[in-house]
Amino acid sequence: MSEAVIRADANQDEISVSEPAGIIWTSLGLVTPLGARVSGGVPKGGVTGISIDTRTLQAGELFFAIHGANSDGHDYVARAFEKGALAAVVDEAHAGALTGLGPLYVVRDVLASLERLGVAARARVKARVVAVTGSVGKTSTKEALRLALTQGGAVHASVASYNNHWGVPLTLARMPKETRFGVFEIGMNHAGEITPLSEMARPHVAIITTVAPVHIENFASVEAIADAKAEIFDGLEPGGVAILHRDNPHYQRLYARAKASPAGHVASFGDHESAEARLIRVRLFSDYSIIEAQICGRRLHYRLGAPGRHLAMNSLAVLLAAKAFGVDLDAAAGALAFFTAQPGRGQRLTLAAADGPYALIDESYNANPASMRAAFELAGALPLPSPGRRIAVLGDMLELGLKGAAMHAELADDLRANHIDLVFAAGPLMKSLYDALPVSMQGAWRESASLLEPEVAAAVRAGDIVVVKGSNGSRMSVIVGALKQGAADRDAAQNGRTS
Repeated sequence: MSEAVIRADANQDEISVSEPAGIIWTSLGLVTPLGARVSGGVPKGGVTGISIDTRTLQAGELFFAIHGANSDGHDYVARAFEKGALAAVVDEAHAGALTGLGPLYVVRDVLASLERLGVAARARVKARVVAVTGSVGKTSTKEALRLALTQGGAVHASVASYNNHWGVPLTLARMPKETRFGVFEIGMNHAGEITPLSEMARPHVAIITTVAPVHIENFASVEAIADAKAEIFDGLEPGGVAILHRDNPHYQRLYARAKASPAGHVASFGDHESAEARLIRVRLFSDYSIIEAQICGRRLHYRLGAPGRHLAMNSLAVLLAAKAFGVDLDAAAGALAFFTAQPGRGQRLTLAAADGPYALIDESYNANPASMRAAFELAGALPLPSPGRRIAVLGDMLELGLKGAAMHAELADDLRANHIDLVFAAGPLMKSLYDALPVSMQGAWRESASLLEPEVAAAVRAGDIVVVKGSNGSRMSVIVGALKQGAADRDAAQNGRTS
């Protein structure tokens, strides 16, 4: 596909900035988009950031007292002011009790006011915006986009996995006016959740990394999941670019939705010979990948700063987005050398066992059958020191519905195919997988991660490659934390100090 066909920003205007340096919203400028009345006086100056969590709030930020599933932000307004919040956004029902703590923006609904502020932030910027969704790889693709697009200007992106009904408007509300590129991750658990978020973000480029049976208990079929992911095209700016995984079995379904949307162009990535971004070859090393790819007719060789064929594949979507925005391809590809996998999402650590170092791959944040297979493939492809072993420490994959146990057991063949030597498993669903393995591969099964942790800690030894993976609800991070602490304790003992 030619450059002219996939460009999404043929004429980028220069960006004007009116707020003082460091100020993202002036105090008076907040009143209208919030739909607020001010109590306790208008704060001086403006806010330097937006927060919904007093644990991470910084002085000078605006605190939104969001009423969540497990807590009510109004209970933390006093703490927010103690930590230096410039003001707080609260609802009418709580305003009276909070009067006197500090300046308040009083609204009817706090979350709705955050959404309005996010919409106002999107409207005032001239940034090019890319939104990412998919069953697997959203966060890593978002982080790779953050790096690649810096080669074209200032980038504002979601932090962590802020991809839901409060994460997207929060990310928008934090976006400075001088932003050149906005990068947004959009997730869902049910149909109808992506459309309003995409319409809020109004992307010029929309990426679907892949479609797989994730959250399948909330859907009638994987096809229904594909339809829900395709909602990302609902907010696409007219003439924008839709980027799809050409090898996914639901490609034609997604392509039809993209063509029926405001998208002006559809581009694809994958192994398929018709893909605009085609993976030619990937070589995996212990902590990076070397990739050969063809992007819109151009052959590129570049380094990605983390191993994994799935990461290499999604880097093609990143480069398609960069090209659509007019960012130099060589520079964008070069920036990917600085990509690192995030904690819980493939971060690789070298830790000390009793007899020497071993490799830990932390995949403890999320899991589904597709990402499990990708993790096994990575572990199987990495060079293994002698006499090391490949060890998989696995927790339940959640939200798989009635076929959950069977979908766990089906992974046994993938473990064998990728030369996994030993498997430790936690949770009732993982019992099905554990029982499907030959005795020689069975390390231990326990009902929970906390009960499995001492078994894993006692088993690891020098040269091992240990991948820890499970849905966030299976709490496999407990095992990661214990392995890190054990290594720290050994280091402290060797150096005569306490950790």
